[in-house]
Amino acid sequence: MRLFITILMLLTFEAFAQEHMLKESQYKYVEQSIGKGKPYFLEVGSDSCHSCQVMGGMLYTITQKHPEYNIHFINVKKEREAAYELNVRMIPTQIIFDKNGQEVYRHIGALSSDELNNLFKTYLF
Repeated sequence: MRLFITILMLLTFEAFAQEHMLKESQYKYVEQSIGKGKPYFLEVGSDSCHSCQVMGGMLYTITQKHPEYNIHFINVKKEREAAYELNVRMIPTQIIFDKNGQEVYRHIGALSSDELNNLFKTYLF
């Protein structure tokens, strides 16, 4: 019975998590907007990576509170050229571009919620 409840909870959590994930953006469209007066946050990862899913959930929550933030998820499984252009070697990778299009921050791995909030304050989102 415990196993059944555990499996049911995991499946429920998985379905909930997928509904509350940051949606994918096509890099070619995001790239055209970078450097046009607003900072951009790119989460580069894949939909099958656990740490990427955790980051996607946290970033989804932030976009719900701050829809004006430019936060985008680039899926490297579908956009290998974007990963190459962005020099992404491991996932998840977070990249912040300032309002002039200059890369000002890069991190590999998952971040905590507090670290994310501090980044958005630091880089004036």
